[in-house]
Amino acid sequence: MAASVEVTFLLDVDNTLLDNDRLQADLKRHFAREFGAENGDRYWAIMEKLRAELGYVDYLGAMQRYRLAHLDEPHLLLMSAFLMDYPFAELLYPGALAAIAYLRRWGRTVILSDGDVIFQPRKIQQSGLWHAVEGRVLIYVHKEQMLESVAHRYPARHYVMVDDKLHILAAMKRFWGDRLTTVFPHQGHYALDPKALAAHGRADIAIERIGDLVGHDFSGLVRTPKATITHQRGRHERHNPIA
Repeated sequence: MAASVEVTFLLDVDNTLLDNDRLQADLKRHFAREFGAENGDRYWAIMEKLRAELGYVDYLGAMQRYRLAHLDEPHLLLMSAFLMDYPFAELLYPGALAAIAYLRRWGRTVILSDGDVIFQPRKIQQSGLWHAVEGRVLIYVHKEQMLESVAHRYPARHYVMVDDKLHILAAMKRFWGDRLTTVFPHQGHYALDPKALAAHGRADIAIERIGDLVGHDFSGLVRTPKATITHQRGRHERHNPIA
């Protein structure tokens, strides 16, 4: 468990810090080019079914299921290399790393993501996000259901959650109430979906892009003198990066 601080910023990954829509588009093009559009559609159907079962996108798990019906396609094995060797740093939204660096002036930064135990950590590591938050990474199946664990690992008086999905922000707000400030970056297909926008209430803070956090005034959330916050941020923190 890390030391308690005034404010902890919790940061989603897909379509918040990284352009995951672009990754999916690149994967679709690559799969169609290698195996044909029909097989690409079949793989994507498997992935959507698996997402409904697991609660998160499992690219590698969907690949394994697809392979069971296509054992006569040995070059399918190369698809894993496309995913694992993808240049994830190119998916960073403009200003994403600058936003993380800026938030560290106000409190502790922690990545809080949904995902599998292999591909999601790989994406976070290779993009440079793992280093940007000094290894403070939590990956769950349903992060909005794990807030007690989050608070235990990274205790704080107040939390700020940055996420492109309004239903996640709403669920966390119901749990933490005024102890949480929600930030909604209007980017990615979830954030642009009219039905999703209509189904959930507004976030506390709405921004057009993640880079807009740079320069935002969070002084109203911080009660501890800046010198104390700086001291706490410099302390060594032990953590289990994947939960």
